[in-house]
This record gives sequence, structure tokens and C-alpha cells, in this order.
Amino acid sequence: MEKLYTAVVTAKGGRDGHVKSSDGILEMDLHKPHEMGGQGGSSNPEQLFAAAWGACYLGALGSIAEREGTDVSEATVDVHVSFNKDGNSFVLSAELDVHIPGLTAEESQKLADKANKVCPYSKATKGNIETRVTAI
Repeated sequence: MEKLYTAVVTAKGGRDGHVKSSDGILEMDLHKPHEMGGQGGSSNPEQLFAAAWGACYLGALGSIAEREGTDVSEATVDVHVSFNKDGNSFVLSAELDVHIPGLTAEESQKLADKANKVCPYSKATKGNIETRVTAI
């Protein structure tokens, strides 16, 4: 394996804390959402994870589509990352709703599934969190 890039982010204070990347580009406060008893008003780990997964997923979708000669430049993905209670512990779950204009539902679903197989975030979570990928 050849390492191409390493992101470094320092987190302090947990869910009611602060994160900052080593290059200073990402720097923000975090707060628990109202739904989890927090003050809200700032981002949270689930939003950051969903944003990163969505961007990576669309990159994978673009690579797959390019090889197949399909234009997905207007594609979007809504990534829903949920924080769930499971007995005495907590687990994440995810839903990816993929919209690819100009394709049939069947064509979109085939591309969405292929992208899910090659996306590094999807591969990292496979078997670890319940995930649904649906072309809408």
C-alpha cells in the first residue's frame, strides 16, 4: 500500500469541543445536537463524517461512471449518518440517497452499488455499520 496523503486533525473536548486540522484549513467548535441533549448551533461528528463520506462517494461514482462513459457530473448524494442506542452501547448507521439526473432508476442503482463497492469510506464501514444505498 502506498500512502498518498494523511490528514491530521486534533480534537479536544469530545462532542462539546473543538477540532483543528494541522494546516489550519479546518477549524471549528463542535456541540452535541439538540436531539441528543446538547446546545446545538455547531457541527457534530456525524455531520462531519457524512460530509466526508459523501464527497468521497461522489468521487468513486465519478470514476466508475467515467470508465463506463456516463456523465454523472450533476449527481448528488444525501448521506444520513445516525447515532443510535443499541442496548447499553451506541452504534452508527447510514443511508446514502443517490440522485443521478438523466439515468433510469435501474441504471442509477447499478452505478450507485458499484460506487459503494469502491468508495474508501464505504469499504471502511462495510460490515461495521448498517448501511443502505438507494438510487432515488
